[in-house]
Amino acid sequence: MNLPLRLPRVRVRRPWRLAAEASALVIAVVVAFPLYWMVLSAFKPAGEIESSEPRPWTLTPTLDSFRRVFGQQEFGRYFLNSLLVAGTVVVVSALIAFLAATAVTRFRFRFRTTLLIMFLVAQMVPVEALTIPLFFLMRDFGQLNTLGSLILPHIAFSLPFAIWMLRGFVKAVPQALEEAAYIDGASRARFLWQILFPLVFPGLVATSVFSFISTWNDFLFAKSFIISDTSQSTLPMALLVFYKPDDPDWGGVMAASTVMTIPVLVFFVLVQRRLVSGLGGAVKD
Repeated sequence: MNLPLRLPRVRVRRPWRLAAEASALVIAVVVAFPLYWMVLSAFKPAGEIESSEPRPWTLTPTLDSFRRVFGQQEFGRYFLNSLLVAGTVVVVSALIAFLAATAVTRFRFRFRTTLLIMFLVAQMVPVEALTIPLFFLMRDFGQLNTLGSLILPHIAFSLPFAIWMLRGFVKAVPQALEEAAYIDGASRARFLWQILFPLVFPGLVATSVFSFISTWNDFLFAKSFIISDTSQSTLPMALLVFYKPDDPDWGGVMAASTVMTIPVLVFFVLVQRRLVSGLGGAVKD
């Protein structure tokens, strides 16, 4: 008895799926190309960088640009200052946002809706419009030329977005879970830190990524508030060491930019799993 021959089923992709994948690939290439060019220029010799016919490759890579970057005496101090400012902003803004999101979600009080609307309004105000008022405010409080002049504004600008995102996570925790914890004898503080905090931790990670990136890459506040004391400068200010109007060192600028990007990539890799779950939880809300 001859059995019918079964041919393997060929899975044909739909045209719209192929178009979507091709579009995503093109967008990824366009987004990644500036990063590729930055890293490539960091390894190019000076002659190729200043050539009138730039090429997207190099046959003679060199580490001279990185040697000039790490040869700067203040570069290590700039790096530590950036790490201190970004780390402080991430930790403080996450804790304040968690407590504030819990308050506006779990408690009923007057002007609660008004407060939430004010958070949205704060997100709409451009940073450039507030730089000059913040400058005079920091001057009056004696915070110019200190790391505090960078930490405080970034905490203030990180909080509205963080509170709005964490509000969805806190709201997603069932009220019955809180009531069960109280019945079992847990205090409000214990429920807050031992039960609620771990549940909304993915949201904290997601908000921390945005806070870290915006603080780490900040140039406007660092240039405006750190005027004379270069020992309080952050890593973006190191770019000015290599940029001179008459004779800019583009290799040094690209090498310093590459070094600046590495901590962001490392931080992103460490938290990528929780970041995806955190953004997914925000979308569900």
